[in-house]
Amino acid sequence: MESKLQLPQSVRLNRRGDRNNQRPFAKDDESGLFSSMRLPQDNPTKIVWKQGFIRLVLVAGILWMLLILIVLLFHVWSCQSSISFLSAMCNKEGKVFIAMDLLGLAPKPEHRCPIPVADDPDKIVIPKGRTPDAIVKNLTYIEEEDLVNNGSQSFAVFGGNQSWLQREENFNLKPSMKVHCGFLKNGGADLNPVDIEYVKRCRFLVASGIFDGYDVPHQPSNISIRSKKLFCFLMVVDEVSLKFIKENVTVRKDKDKGMWVGLWRLIPLKHQPYDEPRRNGKVPKILTHRLFPQAQYSIWIDGKMELIVDPLLILERYLWRDKHTYAIAQHKHHRSIYEEADANKRRKRYARPLIDLHMKIYYSEGMEPWSLKKNTISDVPEGAIIIREHTALNNLFNCLWFNEVNLFTPRDQLSFGYVVYRLKGLFKFFMFRNCEYYSLFILHPHTREHSSKVEWVKSLSEFKGSGSSMKESRGGFGLWTPYPKNLDSVTLPQVVRTSKAG
Repeated sequence: MESKLQLPQSVRLNRRGDRNNQRPFAKDDESGLFSSMRLPQDNPTKIVWKQGFIRLVLVAGILWMLLILIVLLFHVWSCQSSISFLSAMCNKEGKVFIAMDLLGLAPKPEHRCPIPVADDPDKIVIPKGRTPDAIVKNLTYIEEEDLVNNGSQSFAVFGGNQSWLQREENFNLKPSMKVHCGFLKNGGADLNPVDIEYVKRCRFLVASGIFDGYDVPHQPSNISIRSKKLFCFLMVVDEVSLKFIKENVTVRKDKDKGMWVGLWRLIPLKHQPYDEPRRNGKVPKILTHRLFPQAQYSIWIDGKMELIVDPLLILERYLWRDKHTYAIAQHKHHRSIYEEADANKRRKRYARPLIDLHMKIYYSEGMEPWSLKKNTISDVPEGAIIIREHTALNNLFNCLWFNEVNLFTPRDQLSFGYVVYRLKGLFKFFMFRNCEYYSLFILHPHTREHSSKVEWVKSLSEFKGSGSSMKESRGGFGLWTPYPKNLDSVTLPQVVRTSKAG
């Protein structure tokens, strides 16, 4: 029998142990996701397929990310392009651009940008008739109600004494509605008979206003002969401003004793409805359809602004071209009303505690800060310009907007987005880019600031006493009437200041 070579027992044990020790490490190495080592059960074809699939997924993911980056860069580039075809592809109201802007990836907004208006006012075709009223078909106004008693006397108020229940009901749209909308009997804001007769002829109008003598009228420029014949240019003023204007510019009178400064017809507003000039200025601005009921189209501009674009071109661009009935500019800095409220407090544009109370009421009623989830590009407008057709729904919206200004603070930019929210998307409007707003006008500085003491108040203790001179006696009742809900636990959302302006 052939003899076999026998290894020592210790060597045989060591080799057996080495084999046992190697298996766990080999298993870990071979089971890795990117391992090139062969598993005992894998054949060469399966190994190649697995490695190829993994590489394909990685390459596809990288290519997909590059494609998204290229598309975003092209989007930004097209928005900045001077080529009309490319710039037309840019949707700055779209959520993609807005999201990029919030992340700081979009280019900084232009201060002034070109407006794609038509070339010739004489070639514009004015729509026939009126836009049909589909939601609200019959709108009437409350014009008389019980007097308000302040403890010592009873008196009529311009905005009425709307209850919390009435306010709530007005946000439920119906075909026929009757609402508060200013101009209650003996509440003030009266026109001279000669001016009442004049405005009856005004179907198209450019309206503006100066209150508390802080501006003089700035003459519109680039106005076509057709628009001069078609539009009424109406400048609403209080007694203080009328005196200031007469002292600083030439005022001429026509044969009917109407007063003119260039193109502007001065419309004195007698018996001011409010103590605060800033709140008085909201009457012609928001309630244009009530002050001038014959008008079908109106363009409101603040008194500090000089119009430099033909108003017929404005109506064609912002209303008729895309079949809008209401257009307003987007605020330059803020999208959330809580950001705007914070800016108003810091810049002392109204009493800080009253702004906080105003915002707490809105927040308790479900008004969330603006986000990409909302259907509007912003909750905050640049309120210095309003372009609209006087449809029933638009008129109702402005009534509800004014009622908020009447109830709370006169900072109307805080109320606009809230009323949009309460109407649940039924009110449609076009909010255009702020840079276009700056291309429509030249903004002039005020001759001085408003003189209302309430704007500097820092605490509610300064309003002590029912007869306090700090309180607006005929407006802002919602800030002093007990609110039906408890606001003690309401904490306003934190505001991140995204610009130097707020």
